[in-house]
Amino acid sequence: MNKYELAIIVTAKIEDEQRAEVVDKCKALIERFGGTVTNVDDWGKKRLAYEIQKMKEGYYYFIAFEAESTVPAEIESRVRIMDNVIRYLVVRQDEA
Repeated sequence: MNKYELAIIVTAKIEDEQRAEVVDKCKALIERFGGTVTNVDDWGKKRLAYEIQKMKEGYYYFIAFEAESTVPAEIESRVRIMDNVIRYLVVRQDEA
């Protein structure tokens, strides 16, 4: 099992309940493909480095998880088409 981190930026134009649903869907995706979520870090509302889809702010979430090496590609393919997610990235955490 490798350690990964999924970073997502959720649009600021939705309600709190909808944002929570987006994060829950991401956690469910990880678990569906055999991964285990170890930590969810909510950074809150931040200003974007540049304007994306006419938005200047977004909510940042970092989901740490452990999974096999095939899982990140599956997660990225599903998160890519999710509504309200404006950016995403899965990175591997190296043992240091």
